[in-house]
Amino acid sequence: MADKDRPWIMRTYSGHSSPEASNALYRQNLARGQTGLSVAFDLPTQTGYDPDHVLSRGEVGRTGVPIAHLGDLEALFDGIELEKMNTSMTINATAAWLLALYVATAEKQGADVKLLRGTTQNDIIKEYLSRGTYVFPPGPSLRLTADVIQFTVEHVPEWNPINICSYHLQEAGATPEQEIAYALTTAITVLDTVRARGVDGDRLAQVFGRLSFFVNSSLRFVEEACKERAFVELWDRLGKERYGVQDAKLRRFRYGVQVNSLGLTEAQPENNIVRIVLEMLGVTLSKKARARAIQLPAWNEALGLPRPWDQQLSLRAQQILALETDLLEYGDLFDGSPVIEKKTRELADAAWAEVEGILSRGGGVAAVDSGTIKERLVASNAARIAAIERGEQTVVGVNRFTDTAESPLGGADAILRVDEKAEEQRIAAVEAWRKRRDDDAVKRALEELERAARSDDNLMVASIAAAKAGVTTGEWGDTLRRVFGEYRAPTGVGGARTPELGDSYAALRERVAKLEKSLGRRPKILVGKPGLDGHSNGAEQIALRARDAGFEVVYEGIRTTPRDLARAAVDEGVHLVGLSILSGAHMELARQTLSLLAERGAKVPVVVGGIIPETDAAELRAAGVAAVYTPKDYEIARVLSELVEIVERTAA
Repeated sequence: MADKDRPWIMRTYSGHSSPEASNALYRQNLARGQTGLSVAFDLPTQTGYDPDHVLSRGEVGRTGVPIAHLGDLEALFDGIELEKMNTSMTINATAAWLLALYVATAEKQGADVKLLRGTTQNDIIKEYLSRGTYVFPPGPSLRLTADVIQFTVEHVPEWNPINICSYHLQEAGATPEQEIAYALTTAITVLDTVRARGVDGDRLAQVFGRLSFFVNSSLRFVEEACKERAFVELWDRLGKERYGVQDAKLRRFRYGVQVNSLGLTEAQPENNIVRIVLEMLGVTLSKKARARAIQLPAWNEALGLPRPWDQQLSLRAQQILALETDLLEYGDLFDGSPVIEKKTRELADAAWAEVEGILSRGGGVAAVDSGTIKERLVASNAARIAAIERGEQTVVGVNRFTDTAESPLGGADAILRVDEKAEEQRIAAVEAWRKRRDDDAVKRALEELERAARSDDNLMVASIAAAKAGVTTGEWGDTLRRVFGEYRAPTGVGGARTPELGDSYAALRERVAKLEKSLGRRPKILVGKPGLDGHSNGAEQIALRARDAGFEVVYEGIRTTPRDLARAAVDEGVHLVGLSILSGAHMELARQTLSLLAERGAKVPVVVGGIIPETDAAELRAAGVAAVYTPKDYEIARVLSELVEIVERTAA
């Protein structure tokens, strides 16, 4: 048998309910052959709140594991030797804090910190653009990013301090060219920030060599392979030309991947396992551009949280490709292919032109502040959805071949249900933690953290000390909020162009115009993102299309409370409230919104969109929600037409 390359690191993005439940899941996955960990944190942890904060209500343990203090992280990794583990942590605004907890936990295990291997995502730019778990303004956020980079290069040299993340850009609609361009723009923004601190020469080359990427991979796997090869070429060029990195090893494009979740369908969900395997080809076929770590979503993620068996199936797909096939026995399959070279050249040239355009207009931060990149992403996503609506882009089981036999895999038990008592238990746990710690030590640690934040000191030192003193995630976040303030990024809806929709919207526009006459003013809808969920793609598309159809639209972006939305609905005099919730907190947040509207005497219909199991949808409708929309409702014109009917019925 020919010598084979070493397989990539195999992970599963997971975490839920509590540190103890997530620890059991991790140990189970490792026993089944997983070779690294990928930690999913819940939204309060990602945005710097404790479980008992008002904004955490309904969100605790939903999208990942809640981590409120050092004791929680110790429980998460109980029985797992961090010195021997490769751990990826999807954490951004609070990356410095979670790394501080990780280092403190490793030290308590007796590990040599210099041997720790893994990744903090730590990419705040894409959070402003696509995922929404940012907290602080760009300046302080980039300072935190740079602090983590400088600390790890010196003290944790095998750690990847930032995983520049184009994954979420593709989920927000980015084309391959945009995905490459905006990821490289973020890298330039970060490297220029570090260089401005006086880091240069060999030290800057070391920093360059520790930057890694986290990309997406769609079903267009030939194009994806070319995208990765274009990334390899441009990253090497950037290292040589802009930062003077002479060592070729330090210019290697190192990346991990989670294949596309955007394309997973709620209709005929078993088809998704085929999609996932094909998407994996795009990041494995080309040896020169092969991923170093892969995590695959589960077939049923468009329905809800995957069960352990679902995650095992995705892991087995990786193991079969790496260990049963002959893929790892050969050199690069695409070298010398004129087709691949031509496509790679086209992607690289288009992406580089986009990079130069952004740099000429002030760089990455300016593009975030102006909303330029966000508007382009919203427009690209609108064009993608329009192509599916028109049938120009086939999605099997959704807009073609929809007739289907009954699946034996479906049903109410086809997803993992988060323990409904998890939030209550985590609130009790953090209250107990506060009672048994040394309050004086916590007070001193927070004072030192604030002093460091107001100076130029590296915040990692004070954060690790705070972790060891027993400070909580919310206290760390509140201290830095007090110093740095908070930020709201542009929504991108205002300046985005609507794609050409042909005649498909003519009838809808006529209905909206007729409704306007009967109401005596334009029908007005409030699109709301209650809670901490920052995935705003769906809300943005509804807002954009509703505006184009003739509605007056109120959309203020992410991270609002039900109380804010109820007040806005009354103040703005809207005819309908649409809630977008993808975090799994739809029951709690929708009920709160209905209750608060009723308190104000507002008879405004409420609709809810998100990843909502049918049993939950039935409960929501019984509670008074006018309609529930899920990923299978891809025809936005039909959805908007139904909203017109709801407003008509309410006004009658």
